[in-house]
Amino acid sequence: MPKGVKKKDLPSKICRTCGQPFTWRKKWEKNWEDAKYCSKRCQGRKQCVLPS
Repeated sequence: MPKGVKKKDLPSKICRTCGQPFTWRKKWEKNWEDAKYCSKRCQGRKQCVLPS
């Protein structure tokens, strides 16, 4: 992502476990397409709210 991007302009997704939206983070820069969960906690629970 280029510097100076406002938080409201970042891409977002819906967490598969809790159904809450989460936005792009620097640590997901290389694998944003594979990000499915908003946190490690949701990743560990893996009770799918949304269809794959």
